[in-house]
Amino acid sequence: MSVTEDRPNVSRDPATNQMVERAQDEGIPTVFDRYKSQQPQCKFGTTGVCCRLCHMGPCRITTKAPQGICGANADTIVARNLLREIAAGTAAHSDHGRMLVRTLKLVANGAGGAYRIADPLRLREVARAFEVETEGRDDLALAGALADFFMTQFAWSEETNVTLTMAPEKRQALWEKLDIAPHGIDSAVVELMHRTHMGVDHDYKHLIMGGLKCSLADGWVGSLIATAVSDILFGTPKPIRSRVNLGVLSETKVNIIVHGHEPTLSEMLAVASSEPEMVAYAKEKGAAGINIAGICCTANEVLMRHGFPIAGNFLQQELAILTGAVEMMIVDVQCVMPSLPEVMKCFHTRLVSTSEIAQTFDAEQITFEAAHGLEHARNLIRAAIDNFANRDKARVQIPQESMELVAGFSNETIFHMLGGRFRSTFRPLNDAIIDGRIRGVVGIVGCNNPKVSSDNAHVTLTQELIKRNVLVLQTGCAAIACAKAGLLTPEAALAQAGDSLREVCEAVGIPPVLHMGSCVDNSRILLAATNVLLEGGLGEDLSDLPVAGAAPEWMSEKAVAIGHYFVASGLYVVLGHPLYVAGSENVDRLLTEEMEGITGGKFAWEPDPVAAADLIMAHIEGKRDALNINQKKERKLYDMKERRELV
Repeated sequence: MSVTEDRPNVSRDPATNQMVERAQDEGIPTVFDRYKSQQPQCKFGTTGVCCRLCHMGPCRITTKAPQGICGANADTIVARNLLREIAAGTAAHSDHGRMLVRTLKLVANGAGGAYRIADPLRLREVARAFEVETEGRDDLALAGALADFFMTQFAWSEETNVTLTMAPEKRQALWEKLDIAPHGIDSAVVELMHRTHMGVDHDYKHLIMGGLKCSLADGWVGSLIATAVSDILFGTPKPIRSRVNLGVLSETKVNIIVHGHEPTLSEMLAVASSEPEMVAYAKEKGAAGINIAGICCTANEVLMRHGFPIAGNFLQQELAILTGAVEMMIVDVQCVMPSLPEVMKCFHTRLVSTSEIAQTFDAEQITFEAAHGLEHARNLIRAAIDNFANRDKARVQIPQESMELVAGFSNETIFHMLGGRFRSTFRPLNDAIIDGRIRGVVGIVGCNNPKVSSDNAHVTLTQELIKRNVLVLQTGCAAIACAKAGLLTPEAALAQAGDSLREVCEAVGIPPVLHMGSCVDNSRILLAATNVLLEGGLGEDLSDLPVAGAAPEWMSEKAVAIGHYFVASGLYVVLGHPLYVAGSENVDRLLTEEMEGITGGKFAWEPDPVAAADLIMAHIEGKRDALNINQKKERKLYDMKERRELV
């Protein structure tokens, strides 16, 4: 049975459904077909009770065999499997940060090729935040000193990571008390891998606390560093308009897709694609110009800094090729499907892999070097232009769907938008929360997953929350999903936001859903919550705030790490499907109930996005009650004497 017969709508997005139907007609398997072929999925894996950490096994826990060969029970096995996901997710985000720090150091040493310090003010802001001496240093000298400082945050140190000081002081003190403050990104990952080796750490509670420690090395260290350095090298995002969905591909221009997560090469592609010589070369070859569009988080990076359109999110990477209109797809690391070469064989598209640590079979390999970044970009664009002549116009089928969006809401931008040019502040946001015009703030993040109708949970949850006067912050594929549904425009506030949220959005000129970047930029959401707390009037710790996080369609190990560092930061996190912990009642209970008494945050699992919204609203209103800001203010009529006393 075909995918389209079995699941008529694999997505709420018509463009996705159209391309899936085309794949079916042409006999080209996609992620949706492969998901179907894997049914039923292994219950031992989905409940976390399959262990293959040593070669006495693999072992699986059942009622007849409640222990593995070594004696490990379900609690130990589930916890160890979960921790290895956290370690991998932390390593992925943090290695992204390391690559950017290395580029910053090359620029400082004059060996960065065409790369420059795009935001000198941000450079100095970041340096001051971490007490890196700025006096008497020019931009390059300061960039070198800052890069050196950031590199120290990867290796083990007797002191805890300095970047943790960006968190509220009360939260830092709790981390120290719980002994979960990391002492280095790399050492946190190595420690977790060691603790989960056969015969080491067996206490599930102790294991989970180690997982929180490693996750903090992601959110408050590696990801935070990656975001800061991206802003310095490529520019701090500001609100910018663009378009999203497969309809952004052009029938007349050379289409180049950038896909992955590291923005270094894509920045040079942005520069090279606008060079007059490149545009002239494209026209010489019969094209109307050059169109660069993104998939996944690289898409978010080039969108919020250059306004380049987004072709789609994670589950659309194969579908972009199926349009028959893509001359080249350039990939680097993370979320790149190994299936891409098989789809490429059916079209003229060239697949180019650019990372030395992430080679793709049957793809062209051009290992990227920052010092030659602009040269690499020019060569790739020329090759894509040359491939334009090989496009079979009869096979081009580009969906019409595309939607306008506004992206690029960094914390720095929010400060200025709320407080104006001369008084940057979060005060208006805090006042709106205290007054109840905004009930709370929710970060919705994460990937797509073929287990559910793609984009639907993201969009439905977001619509439910803004309807209930909740401001939503988004990153990654979640932001792309909601952009395709038209939720990332100021006009969305008029059509879909609750009355009081709409008034705030109109006054400030913002959408009810703020695009804050790629998945590594979830650190911006943490800092937004911190800025709200520091502004005052809403408690003493992040766990006091009427805020929450959600990942309705998550699928990657990075999402596992993200969820844990949100919980370790004291936040309530609702996942659209559970972590692989159902095989251990103890681990499940620790994460969803007991953790709140430890860190102030906890998980909940809820696949129904409307029910998830109900859970989040109950949490937000509970926090508002605890802050005593749900009390209706008594109306008082003043006489003349009382009015004079007010003056």
